[in-house]
Formats: sequence, C-alpha cells, structure tokens
Amino acid sequence: MRRTVDNASSEAYASGMNTEQTILYAGDTSLTTAASYLAGVLTHAGLAFDYIAGDQPIAPALTEGPRNLYIISDYPVKNWTDAAFQAVISAVRNGAGLLMIGGWESYHGLAGEYHDSPLAEALPITMEDVDDRVQSRRAWLMRAVESHPILDGLPFRTPPTVGGFNRITPKPDATELLRAVAVEISNAPDEGLQLTTGASESLLVVGAYGQGRTAALATDVAPHWVGTFVDWGTPRVSAQAPGAEAVEVGCHYAEFFTRLVKWTLGIL
Repeated sequence: MRRTVDNASSEAYASGMNTEQTILYAGDTSLTTAASYLAGVLTHAGLAFDYIAGDQPIAPALTEGPRNLYIISDYPVKNWTDAAFQAVISAVRNGAGLLMIGGWESYHGLAGEYHDSPLAEALPITMEDVDDRVQSRRAWLMRAVESHPILDGLPFRTPPTVGGFNRITPKPDATELLRAVAVEISNAPDEGLQLTTGASESLLVVGAYGQGRTAALATDVAPHWVGTFVDWGTPRVSAQAPGAEAVEVGCHYAEFFTRLVKWTLGIL
C-alpha cells in the first residue's frame, strides 16, 4: 500500500504495486492535470510513490521518513523550507536518488529559481541565473549522444521531438546522454521543402552526489513542452494512477520514463 497526496491530507490506496522502493514525486500541478502522465507511467511500471501537488509544501511529507528517490518536476521553490532542502540533500548524499524534470517552475524557469537553492549542489548540471526557458516554433529532435541503460535499445534512429525545455549545462563530472537539436524547415519556391539542423542544447544529464544517483531532464513530462515525445512508439500504453486522470502514451515514451526513474532509483 502506498499513499498519494493531492491535497493537504493523505489518502491511502491499495494497488498491489511494489513497495520495496519508495518515491516522493512533487509538482506538475495535480494528479488530474499534468501529473497524470508521470503518475500513470509509474503506476503502469509497478512503482509505488507518494505525490505532492504543486500548491502544497513538501516539508510534511519529509517528516514521514526518507525516500529512495525524490522527483521534482515543475514544483515551486517557494514550497520548500531550508530544513526540507537539507533533509533531501542529506538523503541523496547517503544514497537516495534525485531527479529534476523541466518546466516553468523547474531549474530557473520563469518562477523556479532553483539555481540559488541547495539542490543546485546535488544536481549534475549548472543552472542559469536568469529565465532559462527555450520555447520555439521549431521542432527540437532528441539525439542520443552516449550509450546508457536509460537509452540502450530505444529507437533513437527515429527520434521524437520536444517543443521546449530549460537551458542547462552539464557539470564537468556528469554524463550527458541526450541533446535537443533544432530543426529548421524552409519552403522556398525555387528550392522546395528544405530541412536543416541548427543549434543543440543539453537535454538529459546524469551524475552522482555522494552515494546517490542524480539526473536532470530539461524538457517536460507533460504537454506542451513534451511535444510529440508523448506519442513516441506503438503500441499505445493506457495508464492511470489512483486518483488521477487516465492517460494514453507511446510505448517508447513510457519505457524511457520508466528507465529514467529506475536508474535514478538505483534499480536499473
């Protein structure tokens, strides 16, 4: 049995999921909106988690004991206390995982400002100290640049695209796994349709902090930034977390996020 928290109170649910590892997932507004995507994938994969909505503080959940993985995704920095930051940092230093996923309230973002928080020390990337959002009319292809258990076997020869992300820079001792490559489309009368690639930016970086694994995904898990990535792969996967909206996603999308979570959790 594992509890999800979508309000100030907790609700227990029985799901038959694996409870050997515990995950705390904070952000993405609510289980009836953006959080339904990652929550659905976690449920489909049999990974138990506790959830904190984007308008709720994180501190109460941290008093219930350490978790094996902390997922922070589009979660306001104002919901933290100094003690909460230190509790998570200590847990990661001692072996827990830390995963940040992009959004307007992740990294620096529009209102994230994690660049000035203790999490900046633990994450495998350096953040901007100004608005780091990259939003574009162009498609950005996901390009694998390193072999890794998160990526191996996924069909990046037919890569998905994303619609936006936070600009991040890998730390010297981190490993960059994915880059976003801009695709320009032109249709001149005398040349026809032309596709060219342009700028590229870091998209997925992994590393370590103390004994814990860390990961930073610069794009979002849910629309609109996730773009066509959410539909990557057939057959389709239908999933629904307890108390959440049902989602339907591509099988490669579901596999990617399952592996990302399992690797950072330390079970892949």
